[in-house]
Amino acid sequence: MEGKKRSEIAESLGLSPSTLSRVLKRAKEEGIIEIKVTEPFLSCNIMEKEIREKYGLKTVIVVPIPSELRRDSLKIKKQVALEGARYVQRIIKDNDVLGMAWGGTMYYLIQYLNPCRKVDANIITLHGSIAGCNKNLEVESLVKRTSMAFGGRCETITIPGLCLEEKYAQQQKYLEQRGFLELFKKVDISVSGIGSLYPEMDSLLVKTDYLHVDDKKLLKEKRVCSDLMLRFIDQDGEECKTSLKDRTASISLEEYKQIPQKIIVASGEQKALSIRSALKGNLVDVLIIDYYLAQKLLEFEDRNI
Repeated sequence: MEGKKRSEIAESLGLSPSTLSRVLKRAKEEGIIEIKVTEPFLSCNIMEKEIREKYGLKTVIVVPIPSELRRDSLKIKKQVALEGARYVQRIIKDNDVLGMAWGGTMYYLIQYLNPCRKVDANIITLHGSIAGCNKNLEVESLVKRTSMAFGGRCETITIPGLCLEEKYAQQQKYLEQRGFLELFKKVDISVSGIGSLYPEMDSLLVKTDYLHVDDKKLLKEKRVCSDLMLRFIDQDGEECKTSLKDRTASISLEEYKQIPQKIIVASGEQKALSIRSALKGNLVDVLIIDYYLAQKLLEFEDRNI
């Protein structure tokens, strides 16, 4: 209750640290000491464990959200982004290669990076630029600002994320010459949001000029569920087999799966099926989501949807 360290308690009682540990254990068993986790943190903890064990994830963080904020999507996004920033800064080390994707959640995540915690890491983009995108959300801008926060280096892909079929070979040559095809293999940590394309096409990729009308129609026919790294994923977690696959300047899903720490940071109940598609495809190691999204995800599992 006084906030003393164990070493201080042991010294004041004239006990060794090992003896103190045994005494504290016995005190908890006999009910002299009680540790209680209050709501909503207890529910979040239970959901974290359930999702982690079901999908074999390294880490799951469910962010508690007050009921009065349930309809405030921006505030929820910011709270989830804050936890994402804290997690990235806890695990990143000197000489790590951090790969980033674009998006609104990433924009806010970067705002919460603590510039006092410098790390000599290499920050890279994992895909090309997005036509018609808000420049604040563009991946090149996000990577540069992240490297400024960390005090590290950055490498950016400046060519469009989606090209015409006849320019695919030229696109791949650019990635090879700039060393990105080799850099992709060295990524230690990736961090991204995820776009929702089912049941509604709510992804920012749809709301920009990135996709042609015919592309959107094709993706609907292929039952696309989500987008990740500009790759379009079906409900089983597999990349949709369309011409878009070979027109995209982005890390391939095969290479992406080899990244040791694949972090997805997302908010909003509408993304439950999108998150599940990524989980089924083994595209996530660390999942950071809000309470209501976690709740919806588990509801789908309970109903076997």
